[in-house]
Order: sequence, then structure tokens, then C-alpha cells
Amino acid sequence: MSELPLSGLIVLDVSSFIAAPAAAVALADFGADVIKIEPPGDGDPHRNSYRNASYPQSDKNFAWQLDGRLKRSLALDLKNDTARPVLERLIQRADIMIVNFPPPARERLKLRWEDIEPVNPRLIYCSLTGYGETGPDRDRPGFDVTAYFGRSGILDLARYEDGPPGLSLPAQGDRATAMTLVAAILLGLRQRDRTGKGCWVGTSLYANGVWSNGTSAAGALVGAHLPPRQAPDKPRNALTNLYRTKDDRWLQLLLVRDDRLWPVLCKAIDRPDLLDDPRFTERADRRTRSLELVKELMPVFAQKTYAEWEATFAGTGIPFGVIGRLAEVVDDEQADHAGIFADTANPEVPRTVNNPIRLGFAEPRKAGPPPAVGQHNEEILREAGFSANEIDALKKSGALG
Repeated sequence: MSELPLSGLIVLDVSSFIAAPAAAVALADFGADVIKIEPPGDGDPHRNSYRNASYPQSDKNFAWQLDGRLKRSLALDLKNDTARPVLERLIQRADIMIVNFPPPARERLKLRWEDIEPVNPRLIYCSLTGYGETGPDRDRPGFDVTAYFGRSGILDLARYEDGPPGLSLPAQGDRATAMTLVAAILLGLRQRDRTGKGCWVGTSLYANGVWSNGTSAAGALVGAHLPPRQAPDKPRNALTNLYRTKDDRWLQLLLVRDDRLWPVLCKAIDRPDLLDDPRFTERADRRTRSLELVKELMPVFAQKTYAEWEATFAGTGIPFGVIGRLAEVVDDEQADHAGIFADTANPEVPRTVNNPIRLGFAEPRKAGPPPAVGQHNEEILREAGFSANEIDALKKSGALG
């Protein structure tokens, strides 16, 4: 196999929770040398996220394997003045630096782009915020549930009419945002190739939430009516709806071309009488009478299991799908073909989630266990030119964990 495309690049990961570290993981997967700079002692708080009540419950630290893999750990107290020369020497050697501290913390720690650029004018400096680099809410802490899902309108639009908003699952918006950060970094590297100069790149969770909600947001911009979402028993269109099957699964029917497929559906579900039902003859009738049509279809779908419906619809051209369960996804043959999961060399967590980028010329590296806090302190500092005496002095000062 040819050399990985990001081999030779040095990345400083000065971030936590979760989009920014996940972006660094994707870079590491494809060959970048990622140095995780974290506080001495307990290190990045995300190391213990797997114990959170909202996470899948396990005694295996699957979350840190996912977001800490293929990184080297340097335990450096950035609040200690003695640490600054160390950080600056690392910055001088780096190609990319990823930060997600809120702007006030960056100002206190002198980690803003304007602080860093003089140290290494060729650096690609990538920052992530909750709500943006400027504006009245720039200093507000942002997490994916508050900024990506909440502020963007996703949770409100996704709720059923008259029901409360739901909650997203852990780090869903973070992981989508991570890939935006990867794209921004690669664009920054392209700019450096062209000009020889580094640059600032970045994004916010808020911007990514609105982008993912872009179809609705674009409609809102022109004053479009945003209808509330209807529950499956009261759909606006009975042919693009969820139906419960005999084995208590949910089948998603997506007959967007019902002008062509309505007769096919009636035949497949063994209800040819619906073709002759004057209530549903025309496409417009099937929409305006959706509550009547759904009452006809719900008991039909409840008569068979999802597997039986899958066999029934095979080869008909009718778009449908099951609402998957994660316990099944992890053993899904198609997931293997799609490269969704990756084997590791960590016996405690032998499989993890792969990043979603696929390349015809390279595959991600296989990860071993993620690093312990400060595991690579001396190795990293020796590479940066620090002597044994200097490293010892940094330990005594408390700057090095």
C-alpha cells in the first residue's frame, strides 16, 4: 500500500468534547502524527465520558478508544508559565493546531490565531466554537445538544405536533461537525500549498446544525411555512410514513413517486381493491385523504414481520427501509462492506467506529490502545530538542505531568 496521504504532518490537538478531538482522529487515521496536549493528572475529561449516564453502559472505555486512538499524549499545564516555551516550540514544528476552548479561555492562554501566527506563520490554525467567533453569544459554551441540535431548530422541527422536543443522542452533532473541521483543515493546507503561508480555518456547532437542517432553513429564509411533524397515525402523506410490523419493527415507506408506484404497492400488499377505491384514485386524493388511507394501510403492515415485507417488496422498486437498531447494525453484513467499523489492536475494545472517509488509494491505520495521560511526554519533548535536564526541570515546575 502507498504511503498514507497525511503522513509527515504534525497535528497539535488542544481540544476536548468531542468534535475537535474526533477531527484529529480522522487525520491520525490517514497518517498524521497527532500530539494530544492535555492537563496533567486526570488528563482530558473526555477520558471518562463513557461513565456518563447518557452513554451506553459498559466497563470498557469505548469512547476514549474512539476519540483518543492513534494519538500521542503530552501532559502539559498550559496555565503554567513554564509550559509556554514548550508549547511554542511544538507549534514551530507543527503543521496543524486544533483548538476548541471558548474565546475568553483562548485569550487568557494566548491561544488565539493572532497569538499563534507569529510563532509559526505556516501553521494551519483550526478553531471550533459553539456559536461562532464573534457576536453576542461568542463566549457562550456550546455543546452539540444545545448549539447543533437546539439552537439550529432541528429538535423543534423534528418533534411531533403538540409534543415536546426530543433530545439527541451523545455526540451526534459533534461527529458530523468533526468532518467539517477535517474539510476546513484540508482547504487550509491547500491554501498553504499555493501561498506558502498558514491561515485560520474553523467552524461552529451552530453553523453545522443549521447546515444539516439546510432544507428547512432555506425555506425559512424566504418565509416558507414550516409545518409541524405529524405522528405516524396522522401523516400528511400516508405513502411516506412509518408503519409498525407484526414483529414490532417500524417500516419506513417512501413512495415519493406514487404516480408510478401506487399500482405496484397495491399489488404487493395484496390490496387491489384500493386501486378501484374512488377516495384514492388520483395522487391529489391520496394526499388530501391521507388519514383515511393510513387507516387502510396500518392493519395491512401489521400482518407481516419486517423480514416478510422485505421479501415482498424485493424487486418491486418500492423504496422502503427498516428503522435499524444499533445492536443489529454492529453485525450487519452491509456495514462490513461499507467499512463502517474497524478492528483494533486493543483487546479491551477490539472493534470501533471507522471514520466515514473512503479513499481508493489508502486505508486508515489500525489503532492500538489510546494513550495514557502523558505517556509520550519524554518522547515528544526529545523530538522537539529538549534535553534530559530541561525535561526534568519542567517536571519539577509542574508544567509537565
